[in-house]
Order: sequence, then C-alpha cells, then structure tokens
Amino acid sequence: MEKTIRNSSLVAGALNEGRYTGQELLAAARGDYARILGALYDAGYYSGTIDITLDGKEAAQIAPLDAPQSVERVDIRVNPGPRFRFSRADIGPIAPNTELPKTYAVGKTAGTGAIKNAARAGVEGWRNASHAKASISEQEIIADHNSNTLSSQIGVAPGPRVTFGKLHMQGYQRMKPRRLEKIAGYPEGEVYDPEEIEDVSRRLRRTGAFSAVTMDEAETLNPDNSMDMTLTVVEQKRRRIGAGFEISNDEGMLVSAYWLHRNLLGGGESLRIEGEAGNIGDADNGRDFSLDVRLDRPATFTPDTNAYIRFGAEHEREEDYDSDEIYGGFGITHYFSEDLILDSALAYRYWRVNDDGGETKFRVFSMPTDLTWDKRDNKTDPRHGFWLMGDIEPFQGLDDETGSGARLEAEGRIYHSFGTDDRLTLAGRARLGTVVGSSLETTPRDYLFYSGGGGTVRGQPYQSLGVEELTGTDGQPIKTGGMSVVNATAEIRYQLREKIGLVAFADFGQVWTEDKWGGASASQSGAGLGVRYYTPIGPIRFDVAGPVGGDTGEGVQFYLGLGQAF
Repeated sequence: MEKTIRNSSLVAGALNEGRYTGQELLAAARGDYARILGALYDAGYYSGTIDITLDGKEAAQIAPLDAPQSVERVDIRVNPGPRFRFSRADIGPIAPNTELPKTYAVGKTAGTGAIKNAARAGVEGWRNASHAKASISEQEIIADHNSNTLSSQIGVAPGPRVTFGKLHMQGYQRMKPRRLEKIAGYPEGEVYDPEEIEDVSRRLRRTGAFSAVTMDEAETLNPDNSMDMTLTVVEQKRRRIGAGFEISNDEGMLVSAYWLHRNLLGGGESLRIEGEAGNIGDADNGRDFSLDVRLDRPATFTPDTNAYIRFGAEHEREEDYDSDEIYGGFGITHYFSEDLILDSALAYRYWRVNDDGGETKFRVFSMPTDLTWDKRDNKTDPRHGFWLMGDIEPFQGLDDETGSGARLEAEGRIYHSFGTDDRLTLAGRARLGTVVGSSLETTPRDYLFYSGGGGTVRGQPYQSLGVEELTGTDGQPIKTGGMSVVNATAEIRYQLREKIGLVAFADFGQVWTEDKWGGASASQSGAGLGVRYYTPIGPIRFDVAGPVGGDTGEGVQFYLGLGQAF
C-alpha cells in the first residue's frame, strides 16, 4: 500500500512541488486523513489506523489557526490492519446480459471500488435495456471486525422503460437548426439506448464544426415515459490555416499549405483548399505542384452519410516520367460505425505523361470505392487489434490510348502484444494489388504498382522496383510500375523505457508485369533497426535500413516520422 498511499498523499504532493510553509503542510496533512482512509477502504482494509505528525504533533489536533510557522519533519504512519473479504456480495434485480465485475463475489477482496463498480454495472445494465432512470434504491454494507469480512447488499430500482422524447437544441449561432437536427440524427420516439446518444455526439463532432458537444437527459420523464434531451453545442472558429514542410536528402524540400472554412453555408459544410510544391532543390527532378479543392457536406442522405465534391490538378516530375493530371468528381462517405467506413465516388481523370516513349494521354471515367475496417486500440501506436482495407476502382477509357478495367488492392495489418504492460509487440502487414482488364501500355501510370521506400520496403530507394516491358523511341526499355504487386512487413517492437522503444523489422516486395500476378517478376527486400521516442501525440520514429535482396539499391536509408511505420 505504500506506493498507493504516497501517490494519494497531499503532503507528498506539496513537498514535491516545493510548498513547505506550515500553513500549507497543515492543510495538506488534515486532508490526507480522508484520502488515505479512502485508499485503504478501496483496497479492503477497514481496521486501519492513520497517524500524521508535524514535528511530532498529530495534525488532526492542531487547529487551522494554530499552524506552525515552519515544519522540519512530517511523519505519516499507517497500519492497514487485516484485509477484509466479502462474506456476502448481492445485487439485484439485474437486467439480462449484465456483466458484473468478477471482483464483486464471496471470498474476493472487499474493496469499496469493487462495490462501486458492481453498483455502476447494475445501473448501466438497466440503462442499456432502455430503463434510462435506473438507480440504486438501497445499500447495506456491514463490516465484521471479528471475522474480517464484509457483507454487501445492493438494491437496484430499474424504473420504467423509456423512449426518446423531444430534442431541445441550444448554443448554435451560424448553424441552421434544421441542418443541426439532420446531422444529429436524433431518434425521437424510439426506445432509449445510450449508444444512440453517443452516435449523436459522434456525428456532430465528425463535422469539425463544433469545439464542444454535450447531451443532457431531462431530470423527469414525461407522462408517456418519454425523456426529453438537451443538445448543447459550441461552434468552432470558422476559418483555419496551416502549413508544413518536409525535407528529404534525395527529393529536396516539400512545402504545403491549406485553408479551411467550416460551416460554409450554415449546414455544417467544410471547404478545404490545399496546395503543395515539392522537389525544391532536387537537381535530378523538376519541381512538383498540386492543388486540391474539396467541399464536404455532412448528413446528405442519412445522418451517417457525407457527400463531397472534389477537383484539382497535379504536376509531377519523376525520375522515370513526367505527368500532368486534372481530376474532378463527387462521392459519398458512409459510416457504418466509427470502425467501418465506406467511401465511393464517380470521377473523371486526365493525364498527360511524357517518358522515353514520347507523350501519352490517358482519359478515364472511374468509380473508386474503398472499405476500411479499423479495430486498432491506438491509431499512432497500435498494440492490439487489426486494420483491413479493400479498394476497387473500375475505370472506363475514353480514348484509344486508354484501356478499361479495374484496379484492385487489399491491405491488412495485425498487432499482438504481451509481457509486462504489453511492452513487446509483434506487428505484421500484407498488401496485394493488381490491375485487370487493360494492358500495361494502356493503363494510366498512376494505377500501376511500384515497390521501395518507407511505405513498402525500407532500405530500398523510393519506387525503385518496377518493370521494363515497354520500349522507348530509342529502342531502350522504359521503366514503369507493374500490373501486380505483393508487399509484406514484419516488426518486433519493444518498449525499453517509459519514453524509449526499439524496433527490428524486415520488408519484402515483388512486382509482376501482368495482371493477377502473372508474367515476369522481380523482388526486393530490406531490413533494419529503429528507435521510438514516445510523446503524448504518438511515438517519433527513426529507422535505419539497408537492402537485403534485389539489385535496386545499395547503402542505407534513413526514415523519420511521427507514429509507427504502420
């Protein structure tokens, strides 16, 4: 108990903060009696004694106005006494499917925390069963100091079955109340379910238009056992700007900026305009430019369906080819849950590509659709769970130079941790991709697959593995991406200290010349070590890797970023 008592002690906190006056230490000592007693009760000790002395005088016997000018020594002595166990641990009535804590049972340590958790579980069980006003009706707790046991009996009053009543909204300013209600998707008239309240809050926070969202239940029920709710929102500032930069030793500098306008038309819409300029200072490649404009509108068809319009342009100067692109389209994002999200769009894309084979133009009408299932316990530092993504993009060529077909891609990630505080984590990632229906020559370059770099195979240069099936005007082969790809990664992560972690990893990639992983292929692999420095917003990642297999790279590569590699 010593660590628990020290952590809960106001005296210890005052001394750690350098507050040494007699008045401060007396006030802290008098408050410590209740705090330490609560810690003892929570651990099942009901016969303990507590003595806190300031220079030998019991703090409880010193009047607040008689505080000493200074204190040389503080002594806290605690005798916990015997630990009590439950001789009786009853609670009822209990709603179906209620899970009571296993610590609330005869023979278990009789801590007050176990009693509180059982009472909370009993009430929550009835609330989940639509009894919103369930409460604790009676408690009988008797400590037997002769047998060191505790008898606990908790009575629960379920109350009536409740439905959702009227929604009262307040706090909105620019937001139109009709749109606010539409986005919230409040289930008026339906049977009460606390998860529905969370859904309302999540939908509103998802828009980014509000800095705070609260849902309060009415104190009393209506005569028909319906319960009104009050929604209070605080709107965010309407505009936001941001900028960033990246520096690469082989691609120069990239600068980016964006401008965001929230609640553009009073219906929760958000307009984001973003631009980038890359390859600044890169002697081997020209500069890259991009401009992207996106307008999102929440709750377009259903409360969980957002619609968006997006268009933009890109100007890329790569080592193997130059590309200019214009795109535009509209789509929807549907949230089956916070973990399962579908995104589908109708888009037009136009490319003008220049390589050793001359100029080629691609025009497509496509329907990119992806489904993501994210069950990771932490987005930037996952230790348990999985992440699955499936993407299909059927495309129709609009001229003789562009083929028709579909681009398919799937990726899975899995995490498992064990050991003390989950310090050791095994992480794996696999990715499959192929283009079917079109030939290599008539497939837009952006649809083809490369391997190499931080997102695929560390230790190998970025996009260093492709195929050389096409022939240029000079009769020499042209390097492009392949029609199929497989990537795999394995990592062992170990948190050495509170803020320091170590990682060992191995990556593999293989690219094929034909669809469905057919034709000629080549592979590459890399491996390395990394260090993680843990911060409140995620681990800062530094990896060093070198090639293990393949002939696409030599020497070491360095990678720096925020969050784990995957």
